[in-house]
Amino acid sequence: MAPLRAFWWGGRRRPASYPNATTMPRELRPRETQELLRLLIEAVRDYAIFALDPEGYILTWNPGAQRFKGYTADEIVGQHFSIFYPPEDIEWGKPAWELVVAAREGRFEDEGWRLRKDGTRFWANVVITALRDETGEVVGFGKVTRDLTERRANEKRAIEDARRLAEVEAANRAKAEFLAAMSHELRTPLNAIGGYVELLENGLRGPLNEQQVEDLRRIRRSQQHLLSIINDLLNFSRLEAGSVSYRMEDFDLSTAIEAVRVMIEPMAAPKGLAVKWRSEDGDLVAHADLAKVEQILLNLVGNAVKFTAAGGTITVSHGPAGERRVFITVADTGVGIPPEQLETIFEPFVQVGRSLTSQHEGAGLGLAISRDLARAMGGDLSAESRVGEGSAFTLWLPRP
Repeated sequence: MAPLRAFWWGGRRRPASYPNATTMPRELRPRETQELLRLLIEAVRDYAIFALDPEGYILTWNPGAQRFKGYTADEIVGQHFSIFYPPEDIEWGKPAWELVVAAREGRFEDEGWRLRKDGTRFWANVVITALRDETGEVVGFGKVTRDLTERRANEKRAIEDARRLAEVEAANRAKAEFLAAMSHELRTPLNAIGGYVELLENGLRGPLNEQQVEDLRRIRRSQQHLLSIINDLLNFSRLEAGSVSYRMEDFDLSTAIEAVRVMIEPMAAPKGLAVKWRSEDGDLVAHADLAKVEQILLNLVGNAVKFTAAGGTITVSHGPAGERRVFITVADTGVGIPPEQLETIFEPFVQVGRSLTSQHEGAGLGLAISRDLARAMGGDLSAESRVGEGSAFTLWLPRP
């Protein structure tokens, strides 16, 4: 250990080589010791340090005590220390009991509520030490109090946060289990409905007239719609539970776009929508989960078809976004989204303009799921829109 450079001994500065110093500090006289102790106690601002007589009446008062208890020395010296205790503690005689324990054990420590001069409460750590004379007789008590209100509040907040987190996790597990069970129970009859519709459409139960064929088409559309909602609910619960796995790989963007193209164009045809496909660079590679990218694109283009009036246009474009990312944008000439709702639409169970009479069906989970998937792959999903002119959703993906 390197020698200290200097000490203050008895008010004089000495070169230090202690413990090898040949000159030891002089002993302080009793009056000097008392004065040093007084200065030390008065300098302490974070603790209330004061003395009590054997019955508990206050004899001394330091600035730290005045700072957070509110009393000046003139106001409090001579008062009984029970003045700091709330009524419920006074009722069962806690102050007197603390002095009994301190006298018997030599020391008493406690944490609890104490009162300031203005009547407000603070959470205190209290240590009471018995002071004895040469014969062992208790001649008084030393009392040190520290204000721990802020620390206790932080601890309570941490405990409450942990409790809420545990409740949320338990609720998420219960929800995931419920949705998994529900999806199984609902998928089975819905798949059966789809199977019987297919049998009827294939003429295995006899010929059908035109009205019956249309009825079967409506049944199939309703069946597929219900299956889509169930799948969205199940996917959302898996994302919240963190149980979705990703198969990250390098792939050409055109691969994902072509997979979606063959599914979207038949959906757009009945509304007379023009679907345009544009590429700023024909040779672009992304690093992501191809199946998840196709799922996101299918949702984006499906929404564009849903919210674009007949005769409108949908444009799907892709290209580089700097050296580290690529993008795929799905733009439409649909109803558009108000600026204040551009972030809200990515929240679960939200659909812009949805009402009881709305023709747009769905659970409002598609965009929430899509953004979560994009971010989990190191990308993102953003939106731009003008009401009455259309919207553009851009999927950002990392490059290899």
